[in-house]
Amino acid sequence: MARPRRQTYTMQQYVNNIEEEYISNDVAIQRYPAWKPIVDGLVVTILNDDYIPPLILAEEESGKTVIVDGGSRTAAFMMICKGNHKIKSSVEDPIIKYKKMEKDSDGKTIWSDAEFDIRNKTFDKFPKELQKKFYEYQVETVIHECGADEVEKYFRRYNVHTGMNANQKMFIYLPKYADKIKSIVNRKFFLNHSVFTDNNKEKGLLERVVAESVMTMFHLDKWNKNGKKLSTYLNENSSEEEFNILNNNIARLENIITEDTKTLFNDKNTFIWFTLFNEFTKFGLNDAKFAEFLYEFANGLRNKPVDGKVFDTADEGGSTKDKAVIIAKLHILETLMYEFLHIDKKDIEVVDEETFIANVVKIDKSEVHENIDIYREDLSGSDSLKGLKDNCIRDGSKLLDSQNNLSLLAMVAYSYKIGQDLDKWLTDFASKNNMYYTDQRK
Repeated sequence: MARPRRQTYTMQQYVNNIEEEYISNDVAIQRYPAWKPIVDGLVVTILNDDYIPPLILAEEESGKTVIVDGGSRTAAFMMICKGNHKIKSSVEDPIIKYKKMEKDSDGKTIWSDAEFDIRNKTFDKFPKELQKKFYEYQVETVIHECGADEVEKYFRRYNVHTGMNANQKMFIYLPKYADKIKSIVNRKFFLNHSVFTDNNKEKGLLERVVAESVMTMFHLDKWNKNGKKLSTYLNENSSEEEFNILNNNIARLENIITEDTKTLFNDKNTFIWFTLFNEFTKFGLNDAKFAEFLYEFANGLRNKPVDGKVFDTADEGGSTKDKAVIIAKLHILETLMYEFLHIDKKDIEVVDEETFIANVVKIDKSEVHENIDIYREDLSGSDSLKGLKDNCIRDGSKLLDSQNNLSLLAMVAYSYKIGQDLDKWLTDFASKNNMYYTDQRK
């Protein structure tokens, strides 16, 4: 059998071959081309001269050539230039930069920088320069020479994949925190302390749980059950610190979840429980108290109504991802937890961090305001550098609680005041201490 050969066509050549049936995109065993979800993205890719993976063709001994893998892309190519397809207004990166050919006052040809918005446009409305660029795009193919009876084998080989589901598509809109999310979903929590299945993991559900957890913990007022919109919001408005807090909380939960309570952490409610535990960390209590609450909830407390509603039926009549349902579930759990722990929510103090730092470190508040971003970056790190928390405090330490952030920030400010690095002291302190005072001034 001959080795597959590579061949590159211009888009014009490839489209002509399809139109003239030298290459067939109509084979009985091929699934119906699913061009609609990809066509707008392909327009942007081609006009920006970005990469499209090679199409796989099979060339029979008779001379007939069929598409083995790439039928949807081929159908999309045809719809763009021959099918009068109108680009949707939701297309990503719709402004295309190009060189426009013009004549100057002397009639000489000049080239100038130009932009074109492809939204709500059909191909015939594109500038001639962009139409030309489309037709000159290099379409890479890999061609297998084979007998007619071998074509089906190649179809099976190249079409065992499935398209991305909603969870997987959601994740691609969170590139800024993708590495962080991957490290979190690989924690032993999802293997040993929850009831997620291998299928859940393969379908990208864990990545969605992490994103939704950060959203409900820190941005509930901006909640959107549309995965793409939620991810886009987090990519623009979240922070490394928020994902670090979630990661640390999960590390602590790994130490207290038992076989009796792991069933609470399922595909439906895990992000709700993560949010509740983050609220619990504000109290400075031993995590065993939360473990006790989980046990009591799993063994009967879940049936106790709050304002006439029970947790397990709070989503009746609505989607489990509706904002109103999430708020109702959190209200039920928080109320039950406060009662169980004998805590009055009114006693939880909200402190302005700049005022706190100025008072305890005894420096002018204007100086704190001017340097607060430096303090935060030193403590929590940035996109390029790790902070003191990562370098000096181990995962799972209660010193990493969001409630303890005030005293850590104040220590950073104090280290600047006295001109002494904090790394060595904090590393030593964190190795000997895993608790903090609820009263951060103390």
